[in-house]
Amino acid sequence: MEDEIFYNNAQNAFDNFPDNFNILEEQIDVEIQMQYFEFVNNNREKTDDINALENGDELFMAETSLERKKEILAMLSVNDNVKAYRTIEKFITLSEGFIKQWAIMSLQENRILLQSTLLDEKQIFISTGLGGKGKKLRYFVVFLNNTPNTTLSNTQQKLLKDELVFELEKNQGEFETINFIEEFSTACVMLPLKTDIKTVFKNIIDECNQYGNFLKPDLIITNVKIMSKEEIVSLLHKKGGN
Repeated sequence: MEDEIFYNNAQNAFDNFPDNFNILEEQIDVEIQMQYFEFVNNNREKTDDINALENGDELFMAETSLERKKEILAMLSVNDNVKAYRTIEKFITLSEGFIKQWAIMSLQENRILLQSTLLDEKQIFISTGLGGKGKKLRYFVVFLNNTPNTTLSNTQQKLLKDELVFELEKNQGEFETINFIEEFSTACVMLPLKTDIKTVFKNIIDECNQYGNFLKPDLIITNVKIMSKEEIVSLLHKKGGN
C-alpha cells in the first residue's frame, strides 16, 4: 500500500512538470549528489566570490586540496560567465573518482544557470542516480521469474526482450541492456519523464504471460542505482518476510 501511494505521488509530480526541465545525464552516486547540494547551500556566501574565475586555475594545481577544489567548483557553478563553464568542463576531462562526479554536478548547475540567463526563464534541474538523456530518465528493472531457482528458457528470454523493446519503442523509450539470471532478469532502459511506467511494464509482463505465465506480476524498478545480484536477493527476502 505504501509503495502504491509513493508511486502515485511521484507520477503526479512528473505529470505536472513544465517542459523546461533538464535531466542530469551522467550516473552520479546519490550520496555525492546530496553532499554537493548540502555543501553549496551551506557555503552560499563563499560561492558568490567575485574572484571565482581567477581562482579556477587552482583546480589544475596538484597541491590544491580536495576541499578547496570542492569550494572552487561550487563558486564556478553559480557564475554566469561562459568561462566558468569552460573551466569546469576542462577540469572534468582531467579528473577522476569523487571529484569528477562533484565537477559534473557543478557543470550541470552552471549549465542551468546559463540557460536561465540566456532564455530569461527559470530552468528545472532533475537528477537521479542513474541519470538519463534529453527528456528521458534511465531505469533499472528487475523482472521476477514465476518458477523459483530457474533461469528463463531461451524462448522465454527472447520473448521478454522482444516485448520489452516493442513496448519501449511504443512509448518513445530506449532499450539499453538485459541480463538473465537465476530467478530474475534485469534490464536498463530509458523512458520519457512523464511516461506511466507502471502501465508500460504491466503490459510487458501481461503479454509475456500469455505464453506460459512465466513472470510474476510484481517487479523492481529504480532510478537510483544498478543493483547487484546480492542486493536484489536481499531486497526480495526482506519483502518476502514482511
